[in-house]
Amino acid sequence: MRTMPLSSPLPLDRPWTPPRRLSWRFRSGLARTALAIGAFLVVAWSVAPFLWQVSTAFQEDRLLTAATPSLIPWPPTFEHFYNIFVEKQFQLYIVNSAIVAGLTTLFCLVIGGAAAFALARLRIFARFGILSLFLCVSMFPQIAIVAPLYIIASVTELMNTYTALIIIYLALGLPLTIWVLFGYFQAIPREIDEAAIIDGAGPLRLMVSVIVPMSLPGFVTTGLLAFIAAWNEFMFALAFTSGIDRQTIPVGIANFTNLYYVPWGDLAAASVVVTLPLVALVLAFQRWIIQGLTQGAVKE
Repeated sequence: MRTMPLSSPLPLDRPWTPPRRLSWRFRSGLARTALAIGAFLVVAWSVAPFLWQVSTAFQEDRLLTAATPSLIPWPPTFEHFYNIFVEKQFQLYIVNSAIVAGLTTLFCLVIGGAAAFALARLRIFARFGILSLFLCVSMFPQIAIVAPLYIIASVTELMNTYTALIIIYLALGLPLTIWVLFGYFQAIPREIDEAAIIDGAGPLRLMVSVIVPMSLPGFVTTGLLAFIAAWNEFMFALAFTSGIDRQTIPVGIANFTNLYYVPWGDLAAASVVVTLPLVALVLAFQRWIIQGLTQGAVKE
């Protein structure tokens, strides 16, 4: 009987070793590379529409309707900015939005800060029930309350006034302000209150001199959110204003279009102008915003 040749046996003097794993340095570099690529994609996704709007704002109308669009505006033109500021008086809409959004933010921080301090630092009965009530009120869709508010504004003769918009935006922004500041105030140790009370500080002085300075990042973050919400709101501004002397930026941009023509260049120029103040605010308060977003992530 013919036997098949056997394969050569493994050498017994060489121990078996498992396959080498990737080194820690290589894995760390791979993770950093993946994180950098992900961050680049997120930034590109967020910035690309704004860059396209900037390009559109400086292009001539004939280039905007060309078969092949171009990202680089050549030759550049300032015609669209001339149209919005000279012919359409866009600066009036900016002033109206600045007044309404600025006063709304101020009242939200003052009233909401006082309410959040009382709920977080004082002995209030059923405070979590009150917070839940605020949250429930904020859940109503805006379209469901615009008609009753319109009737109230008409009876009280507040139509086409700053007061109507500020009151409405204040009611919409207070629940968020109270909830966010309540969390910041809750994170402050109670020993600080006891030390201030021993020194003779009352509730008002405790709030103004101790709690508020320690919560400035939270105030900056919350105030910026309230300002952006009031700056960009459209439906109530459209329903409660009827003239250029009180209409805000979203309504003004909507008024650019007509039945047969959409001025894409003018719309792009207006969107660039109204976005720049928000970008400037974020850059100016960047350090405070980061502190406000990360505060409370690490607890002792």
